[in-house]
Amino acid sequence: MKEVQIYTDGACRGNPGRGGWGAILVYGRFERELSGGESETTNNRMELTAAIEGLAALKEPCIVTLYSDSKYLVDAYNEGWVYNWHRNNWQKGLKNPDLWERLFALTVTHRVKFVWVKGHNGHDYNERCDRLATAYADSL
Repeated sequence: MKEVQIYTDGACRGNPGRGGWGAILVYGRFERELSGGESETTNNRMELTAAIEGLAALKEPCIVTLYSDSKYLVDAYNEGWVYNWHRNNWQKGLKNPDLWERLFALTVTHRVKFVWVKGHNGHDYNERCDRLATAYADSL
């Protein structure tokens, strides 16, 4: 299986408000930037969407290290919360169940390790993802 790094970030102008997401896929010396957004959304939705879109862009199952500054996203996997939400059919007051369900399906296809990075702390890829996300949000 190919090993890929995915860096992600979400941004929102207001919460809810205009939002954007950015993802950078790195495979060897190759990089691919992705971005998008919604006119009325939340920061957490954009953080999840960045991870979803990054994983969805992969054309075959891969070993993925996914970097995010979202504790909401990273802790859901590293603390095991997402597996309980899945067992409970995405219920019991869970916010964004539609996105969690999509993300979960992608993490079954790929072997994903989630790594938290401190946001706005000089991490090159995180800063680039932030610029992608905020530029998209600002364009709406």
